[in-house]
Amino acid sequence: MAEGLKIGDKVVMVDCYEARLEANKDKIWTVVSDPWDLCSSEVVKLQGKAGGFATEFLKRVEG
Repeated sequence: MAEGLKIGDKVVMVDCYEARLEANKDKIWTVVSDPWDLCSSEVVKLQGKAGGFATEFLKRVEG
C-alpha cells in the first residue's frame, strides 16, 4: 500500500490485525529503516516496534 517508503516517513497501520488493536489505532509511526525483503514480503522497521513490518499494511500520512 505504501510504496517507496524511506527513513523518516510517517505511517499508520491499515487492513491488518495490528491496526485493530486499541494501542495502535490512529497511532502514527516513524519509519527508521530502508525497506528490505523478508520471506517475499517488503518490510521496514518502525520506531518503537520490534522486527520488520510489512509495507503492504502501512499507509503514508502527513505528520
